[in-house]
Amino acid sequence: MTDTAPKRRGRSARRAAREADETPWLPELTRGMPYLDLVPHEQLLRIHDASMTLLEEVGIEFRDDESIKIWREAGASVEGYRVRIGREMLMELISTAPAEYTMESRTPGRAVSLGGQKTVFTPAYGAPFVLDMDNKRRHATLDDFNNFAKIAHLEPSMHMAGGVLCEPMDVPVPHRHLEMTYSLLRYSDKPLMGSVTSRERAEDSLHMMGIVFGHDYIKDTTVSTSLANCNSPLVWDQTMLDAVKVYASSNQAMLFSPFVLGGASTPASTVGAVAQLSAEALAGVAFMQLVRPGSPSVYGQWTATVAMNSGAPLAGTPEIDHINMLVGQLARFYKLPWRCSGGCSSSKLVDAQAGYEAARNMYGVLMAGANFVLSTTGYLESALCQSYSKAMLDGEQMRMMYRLGSGVNMDELDPAMDAVREIDPGDHYLGTQHTLANFETAFFMPELMDGDAYENWNAAGRVDANTRGIAMAKKTLASYEEPAMDSAKLEELGEFRDRKRATIPEGLR
Repeated sequence: MTDTAPKRRGRSARRAAREADETPWLPELTRGMPYLDLVPHEQLLRIHDASMTLLEEVGIEFRDDESIKIWREAGASVEGYRVRIGREMLMELISTAPAEYTMESRTPGRAVSLGGQKTVFTPAYGAPFVLDMDNKRRHATLDDFNNFAKIAHLEPSMHMAGGVLCEPMDVPVPHRHLEMTYSLLRYSDKPLMGSVTSRERAEDSLHMMGIVFGHDYIKDTTVSTSLANCNSPLVWDQTMLDAVKVYASSNQAMLFSPFVLGGASTPASTVGAVAQLSAEALAGVAFMQLVRPGSPSVYGQWTATVAMNSGAPLAGTPEIDHINMLVGQLARFYKLPWRCSGGCSSSKLVDAQAGYEAARNMYGVLMAGANFVLSTTGYLESALCQSYSKAMLDGEQMRMMYRLGSGVNMDELDPAMDAVREIDPGDHYLGTQHTLANFETAFFMPELMDGDAYENWNAAGRVDANTRGIAMAKKTLASYEEPAMDSAKLEELGEFRDRKRATIPEGLR
């Protein structure tokens, strides 16, 4: 029988073949390039000494009676909620935190590790608004949250399903953690972030993880990394501390992240800001080690600088790069994994500002060597808005950052030299055996960045990047297939969510 179907040729055929063969998952990035250390070691020690002095002399508040009791019993100096921690005690505590750790996936072979040379990329966190696929800004819904969970699942460069991918404003606040955790567990098999907005909500998230992974399994095996924000300057509140206690008890990892507005919640100084935020983060890591020695604890921060003429947070500024580089140097000195935020922008639209702020910020992050990069996709309006289009455009950018961070492969040199010998001077390489074997993989070929001639672009409708991103979001969601989960577990997960929703009044905060 003769196949009479038309054959696809040219660029469209090559694109279809690449899409058919594309790996739906990338392992964590194993760094193949050197770190950029910003200052000499003796200057780094000055910042370290300033942080230690701050903790010893000024102290830091832990506004929770149970946490204060833990610090007092450990031997710290406690006055009310103010805790002063000696540098020897602090350094001994943080030394028990692992330099690297692994998060397991419910799909065998897809665990991811971070720390040392290994980096994971994760989606944006916490936006109450979305820029939707009609290019309209509106309140986020549960449907949006589910969509972003599916996009994170399908984006090869995302190593986690995420956390608060957006705030589902159509769900009452007391019920949101149930719906979000259910969505992350159902629509992706990647590790996730649990709720941290109260002890009970953290416990619910942990219980739901236990339904899927096994309650005994998650007592010691890490499947999540959740977020604990310090209230800068120098306050750890009860809400965050309760979440730390819940997750530490089951060896689930935590990010200790001062939420820093440089010049507002820190001194108006790059090195002064780093000295303060480092002290805050280290105090959080030390507290988790008091709760459970050896539990995975990630040092780091989220930083925006403040426009002093308006008070508005800024992204992609040189000082943010400097802060990330200094925090990275300190993390390597402390032998701790560390986090920061990646594709951040204060732009309101998917425009040139959004692109260059995100790329500038993320390039500095890569040079600094962060191990956990939060908010790499979709981030607009200084974390107030999550964009479908930008999520897709950023996803492609993160695949390029992944390749950049992987470094170069020196094994390619000898075959390339054979190709040079194959042609005459002044000839080209397009028909060589080496090019034919390597043209699809030698250089990154983006799908969402248009490189065609002006005439072709004009004839195709003058489509801009934002429109291409929206089209890709629609295409991606149309191709989504739910990852397999045991039907009994899925049923139990849904029953737990529904039962808890029925017992929690909607009016609670």
